[in-house]
Amino acid sequence: MLNLSVLLEDSARKYPTKDAFIYGDTHLTYAQVNGAANQFANGLKATGIKPGDKVALSCLNVPYFPIAFYGILKAGGVVVPLSVLLKREEVVYHLADSDAKAYCCFLGAPGLPMLEEGFAAFGEVDGCEDFVVITAKTSDPSPIEGTSTMGALMEGQVVTTDTAATGADDTAVIVYTSGTTGRPKGAELSHSNLFLNAILSADLTGATTQDVTLTVLPMFHIFALTLQLNASLYRGMTNVLLARFDAEDVFGLMERHRVTIFAGVPTMYWGLLNYKGEQFDLKAIAANLKSCLSGGASLPVTVINEFKARFGIDILEGYGMSEGSPVVTFNQADVGRKAGSIGTPVWGVSVKVVDEAGREVPVGEKGEIVYKGHNVMKGYYNKPDATAESIVDGWLHSGDVGRMDEDGFFYVVDRTKDMIIRGGLNVYPREVEDVMLRHEAVSMVAVIGVPDEEYGEEIRACVVLKEGHDPAADDLISWTKERIAAYKYPRSVEFLAALPQSATGKILKKELRKG
Repeated sequence: MLNLSVLLEDSARKYPTKDAFIYGDTHLTYAQVNGAANQFANGLKATGIKPGDKVALSCLNVPYFPIAFYGILKAGGVVVPLSVLLKREEVVYHLADSDAKAYCCFLGAPGLPMLEEGFAAFGEVDGCEDFVVITAKTSDPSPIEGTSTMGALMEGQVVTTDTAATGADDTAVIVYTSGTTGRPKGAELSHSNLFLNAILSADLTGATTQDVTLTVLPMFHIFALTLQLNASLYRGMTNVLLARFDAEDVFGLMERHRVTIFAGVPTMYWGLLNYKGEQFDLKAIAANLKSCLSGGASLPVTVINEFKARFGIDILEGYGMSEGSPVVTFNQADVGRKAGSIGTPVWGVSVKVVDEAGREVPVGEKGEIVYKGHNVMKGYYNKPDATAESIVDGWLHSGDVGRMDEDGFFYVVDRTKDMIIRGGLNVYPREVEDVMLRHEAVSMVAVIGVPDEEYGEEIRACVVLKEGHDPAADDLISWTKERIAAYKYPRSVEFLAALPQSATGKILKKELRKG
């Protein structure tokens, strides 16, 4: 037997009075969070939720997320975390595709109509029987007549529960892929998948019970779910929650709570580097930080170097995906690190680079990254054909183009789907972006392929400029041409005020292609 909620239960026994979560002025101890999760589990069971039932969850980074998450697991349910940015039709798809029996939805925030979109979607899915509103205060009534609230389900329930005796290989969470190629697919992750990944994630950061982590990455995303939520509870850390990334808020919380561990995606580190305020003691903040992690997308070497110069700390880059629970490789203290690399395979995971026939390619050559180990998902929910295509002889095919150097360090070159084929020649946007980021005027850049009658695809750079710089597009093109092969440089440049991003901070190249 193994239930992922043991991460919370064990730390609640060891550190009952220690702060588990801080949100604004609210401090919740391990005992309080575990007790609330038990009450919610009891409430779910009272509504008819049984082991194996799917329960969808839409919630910002507030303490109700972990209470609901572990409460669902304690009841034996399968958590289906959903992006808070999904619109009505998208929610309908996820609820129906996952066979969700219940849907827990937070009120939302200004400009984020989660509840309206969520409830409208719920009404279109026959198999989803219960809609639970997560209100700002547990005592608040539901703003939608005829629906229950999280507080109402918890009211009158005891603070202990008989946690469901789930098996290690039972599904704990169904995480949906981003859907950049076709409709999203639900990766089934077992209790064992997530438990082992939480342990190795805590080890990667050298985390102890004395550490304070800041979670601004959305917990509905597998990166934060594993490396911050599950890992912090496993180690008995204190987790400071922030619902939305803002550089000033991040620095303020880092200073106030003496944050020691921070995880972000490249756009967040870019935001921190470009923050212009001067009201914080950045030296003190830097002195407290002992570990900064990056994932979700490739981190430009220029950002790594600039962050090290300003804060005196290395950003450790790793690689993972929803199907891998998520961590596959990481720059590890006991193995060594290389800037620009995604590191070496984590404990219990094997990685290699293969050609189209599945044969391992020589050191230094490009191919598809594949991996196998305890982190590999059970499969895509109700999609056996997609599962068989993705997992071959135990090896999960990532769809990412990479290479391995002579020291066994791996590098992501690009996503297969992002590769540009110009006149029959392969162009990897990441390589072009790395060159352009060295230009003094370029703050951010995304390189995409656009249709072209002569070459099939032509190369376009979408650029965000640094403040005070205004180069001509032709000058930027010429500068890049001097530093890269003739078939790789961009033939057009589009200047933008900002690049479109997902809820997790990934640059949405598909949106740029639409333009």
